[in-house]
Amino acid sequence: MSATPQKNRASRRVLAAAAGLATVGALVAAMPAGAHDRGHGHGHKPRTVDVQLLSFNDLHGNLEPPAGSAGNVSETQPDGTVKAIPAGGVEYLATSLRTARKGNPYSVTAAGGDMVGASPLLSGLFHDEPTIEALNGLDLDVTAVGNHEFDEGATELARLQNGGCHPVEGCYEKGKKFKGADFPYLAANVTKEKTGKPLLKPYTVWKKNGVKIGFIGVTLEGTPDIVTANGVKGLKFHDEVETINKYARELDRKGVKSIVALIHEGGAPASTSYNYDCDSPGAGDGISGPIVDIAKGITPKVDALVTGHTHQAYVCTVPDPSGKPRMVTSASSFGKLYTDTTLTYDRRTNDIVRTSVKSANHIVTRDQPKAPDMTRLIDRWNKLAAPIANKPQGWISADINGRGSTAPEKPLGNVIADAQLEGLAPADKGGAEVAFMNPGGIRADLVHKASGSEGDGVVTYGEAFTVQPFTNMMNVVDLTGAQLVTALQQQVSGPNEASPKILQVSKGLTYTLDLTKSGANRVVAGTIKLNGEAIDPARTYRVAMNEFLAGGGDGFPALGQGTNKLVGASDLDLFNAYLAAHSTATAPLAPPATDRITVIQ
Repeated sequence: MSATPQKNRASRRVLAAAAGLATVGALVAAMPAGAHDRGHGHGHKPRTVDVQLLSFNDLHGNLEPPAGSAGNVSETQPDGTVKAIPAGGVEYLATSLRTARKGNPYSVTAAGGDMVGASPLLSGLFHDEPTIEALNGLDLDVTAVGNHEFDEGATELARLQNGGCHPVEGCYEKGKKFKGADFPYLAANVTKEKTGKPLLKPYTVWKKNGVKIGFIGVTLEGTPDIVTANGVKGLKFHDEVETINKYARELDRKGVKSIVALIHEGGAPASTSYNYDCDSPGAGDGISGPIVDIAKGITPKVDALVTGHTHQAYVCTVPDPSGKPRMVTSASSFGKLYTDTTLTYDRRTNDIVRTSVKSANHIVTRDQPKAPDMTRLIDRWNKLAAPIANKPQGWISADINGRGSTAPEKPLGNVIADAQLEGLAPADKGGAEVAFMNPGGIRADLVHKASGSEGDGVVTYGEAFTVQPFTNMMNVVDLTGAQLVTALQQQVSGPNEASPKILQVSKGLTYTLDLTKSGANRVVAGTIKLNGEAIDPARTYRVAMNEFLAGGGDGFPALGQGTNKLVGASDLDLFNAYLAAHSTATAPLAPPATDRITVIQ
């Protein structure tokens, strides 16, 4: 990790102090311009003070280091080659943050949402209480809500904030009551339909020795499209820009001039390497996606944007409405990176000197010491989870990549879709002829290397749960051939045009995806076949998918038009049943071929 500019400044300060007051004048005179405005030893407060802002996003309850390719960070080397570096795990994240804070008296830690939800078994089994406990231990000061904070609804989100044992499962540890988050969850753009009042606090003000920084937190306006209907019942989600601008004015009126926006929405840098410069050739040129327009619309009163949701790594400057560059950052996902931003606070104006804002992402490497308190936390919850987590479900012969695959058709996506088709094909189970799986619902890879003592190639319940943590109930519905074709076209058009969401399909469904074309035309209609026969627009097909897709989620309204619905087992149960039926210790399941979708680039 390269030294950040403020590390050098800190050492200069130490030098000045060590030299004694008599020589301060001489030292200051010899210092580079701008370095001596801190007024050491002159009895008055320096005009500016450096505030360290540490941030991360999209932890998703990954307390243990994420396995396989989902646990790697890409780093471009000086010779241009790209190296995969294993990263993440809260034992290392805690050490990274604590090390970074050393020598920074003004340090605040903020997050960009999705701290919980879609979590591995270790956290998910306990409704993410372990993750909230870990974040308390990491000294997180504030976070925005993400869409996944709504997975279990507003009441459960309130419990994560305020504490109290789970309404159904009670307390997990004898004599211990869940305390809740000791940091505020901010949801400025989420209001209750009945009252119009904010669901949680819209903003908070961090204070230290007269330094005041306001944090406004929002989630993406499109949250209802990507969360089950139950999760967002009774809530309204408002425009990110309008909401942030409204509360920035309110903070400004209250005399809080330094403002950071925490936004659970993001962008896509032109390179997946965390150290890619997305300000090349010009400010913000190397980043695209929803965050760019949002950043361009947010009032110049806001000094920096901490973002998330897309699981990408970037530190860019995107021009604000007045044309001035402003820092926009995101730190990948799963605790693999953290961002260290220096905000220079002017005590006379109470504002951030925007021209001197510096920021960089740093890898949470696994070759540093583990934080002992986090190791203890993980061990404690692992003991509670072990009886369920360690049960073998099946065997694999090699890694079967899901989350870690960047291809439109993912090997693990094929396994999941086949498992859903097989489980729901019998007439009494729904009579499914084809199954669709949303790519965002595949949260990990199936990794061949043992995660514990189970042995290489064994898939445990905990590992299967980490791949499919939502426990969505499966639906089988009637759709016409015409609706099927429309659904496939919706992968690459409408809300999914800018960043396509390619459904994972069960065996027997084939078609060509021509990425040289635009919009719906990218799905070549004449090539769509089921078991070698062209889809008949007038015929009715029985289609299996999880309840989220069957509700039209992820920008697939055509899938929400199904009739004659049968509710089946959960996605996880079907996945585990398939592993059990198709693998033994001597004949493990091999990664399937990915030959269902022909891609033209």
